[in-house]
Amino acid sequence: MLGAIAGDIIGSVYEFNNIKTKDFPLFDEECFPTDDSVMTLAIAKALTEWKKGGDLEQLTIRYMHEIGRQYPDCGYGGHFGRWILLNDTEPYFSFGNGAAMRVSPVAYVARDLEEVKTLSRIVTGVTHNHPEGIKGAEATAVASWMALHGSSKEEIGDYVRENYYDLKFTLDEIRPYYTFDVTCQGSVPQAIQCFLESENYEDCIRNCISIGGDSDTIAAIAGAIAGAYYGIPEDIAMVADSYLDETLRGVLTEFEEAFYINER
Repeated sequence: MLGAIAGDIIGSVYEFNNIKTKDFPLFDEECFPTDDSVMTLAIAKALTEWKKGGDLEQLTIRYMHEIGRQYPDCGYGGHFGRWILLNDTEPYFSFGNGAAMRVSPVAYVARDLEEVKTLSRIVTGVTHNHPEGIKGAEATAVASWMALHGSSKEEIGDYVRENYYDLKFTLDEIRPYYTFDVTCQGSVPQAIQCFLESENYEDCIRNCISIGGDSDTIAAIAGAIAGAYYGIPEDIAMVADSYLDETLRGVLTEFEEAFYINER
């Protein structure tokens, strides 16, 4: 999960300023945690409270609203921003990549592959109940869970191809023409490929930034999988953590303690 947050923070300055290279400073003084990090932590908070008892769907709605409203300027999309601010509780048939960027905490909670799918669908369906939104989040959660539980890259890639996306491209092939795309179907496959072609966590994030597009979200999605697979270098984890304020850091710590997680 911290892998998603670090990826988001690193990618935050490139979302509307794409670069097509892997050669860039990993952290910039203008970096910040966007809605990707905020909503990832809202899901983490919901899961932490769910462990104590309660309805996960309602807890997800509650904490997405409560935490989300504390960060009104972190970059929400139009529909989601209205959902947060108007206290809406109904899904709006979205297939935006926000479904996938926030789902990674379920990989650390689920006991098996079927449970990760179930939890993913619950926390996603409160807003992104379009089949493509459900699929994008589930593919990310499943890949993260498999990475966390010892699957090889080949096994993860094969499972994604058989069940979600064909991935019939390489990063070098798409880099020249890939552009901004906020749909799950237009960014989740690319993010997964960034992980599959990576050598380590940092290389995965550099892959993400190098293809352009919705950089922070692609890096959050791929970073979630890479963090689960490789672990996160201590220096990257420490710098990413320093960008979180006391509230967000508290949610992260509470989640890690509740589920005995050490990503650093």
